[in-house]
Amino acid sequence: MQLNSAKRYAAVVLAALALSACASGSPTRVSTLDQDDDTFCRANNVAPGSSAYIACRKDRDVQRDAAAARSDRKQRDLGEYMLNNPVHP
Repeated sequence: MQLNSAKRYAAVVLAALALSACASGSPTRVSTLDQDDDTFCRANNVAPGSSAYIACRKDRDVQRDAAAARSDRKQRDLGEYMLNNPVHP
């Protein structure tokens, strides 16, 4: 009986570690995207703080949102295709 509780405890600890690693990964990605956008805009000889820099950053946001929307739409279309055509993968 004590062996089973030790296995359960180990499983709970491993699950908690895995979930905490997933939760901590998201902010790093956001900061990386901000750095990439900043690097891209500066590479095009746009001074930080200027109206052209702000427009460049907004354009990058719009492009990222459009790419995410396209990806979501393709995933949704694939799901609908799979539901409507169960025999043909």
